[in-house]
Amino acid sequence: MAVEGVSWARIMAPVAGGDADAGVLAAAAVLAAPFGADVAAVYAPADVADLMPWMGEGFMGGVQVTAVQSLKEAAAEGEAAARAACAALAYERKSFTALTSPVWSALSMEGRLSDVVVFDDATARGRGPLAESFQQIVADEQRPTLVARPGLGLGCIAVAWDGGKEASRAARTALPLLQKAAKVVILAAPASSARYFDPARLQAFFGERGVMAEIQLLAQAGDPAPALLAAAKQAEANLLVAGAFGHPRLQEFIFGGTTRSFLNANGGPSLFLSH
Repeated sequence: MAVEGVSWARIMAPVAGGDADAGVLAAAAVLAAPFGADVAAVYAPADVADLMPWMGEGFMGGVQVTAVQSLKEAAAEGEAAARAACAALAYERKSFTALTSPVWSALSMEGRLSDVVVFDDATARGRGPLAESFQQIVADEQRPTLVARPGLGLGCIAVAWDGGKEASRAARTALPLLQKAAKVVILAAPASSARYFDPARLQAFFGERGVMAEIQLLAQAGDPAPALLAAAKQAEANLLVAGAFGHPRLQEFIFGGTTRSFLNANGGPSLFLSH
């Protein structure tokens, strides 16, 4: 049954003027190309306003003025580097936006007006200038987010499924991408969940929307993350679709959780996360 998919129009790639920008933009182009979508490079510099609480009320001494000036100069240099990375991207439909203070509010709005937001692997692991933005985009803004890793493509996409609302939202949100994939595999570990769920229901849901998916049941109990990652690797999946932060966010970051295991996996597939 062929069903015409929903088209994505804007893939957002936050950039910081560093070495990682080229890879993030290239990953965004991989997602954008099947839809003819725009790759929106959004430069998010350090915000001068973040220094103000440290400067006292109504007074700026020489040290503070120097700090503000240095931050402005660094932002200008970063913007030039980010613009150059965008210009070098071999993809026709692209745009560049440089944010100004308040940077986080502006970045949030850009994310709300995009179909997917793309970050690199190091940022998702909590490293680099955009690490906090990644956490906020996924958990607070609840935007569909791609964590780009080597091998990103649309050959095989695995979907981690436990019947929960986070996994359901991720599966629905990823549908436009699944409809472009050469192969889709539903991965489910019923023994690891107290919730009853039938993967065949998701398979039927996909089928009604033109996605012919296989089902692979995993026998492991306990933490499902290692088994899901191993199964995705065995299926040669380029991308793993998963719900994010099924437990309270603070608990996930302190104690780990499936989301953190996915993010910390070495050599795993790229991740498509939705909370």
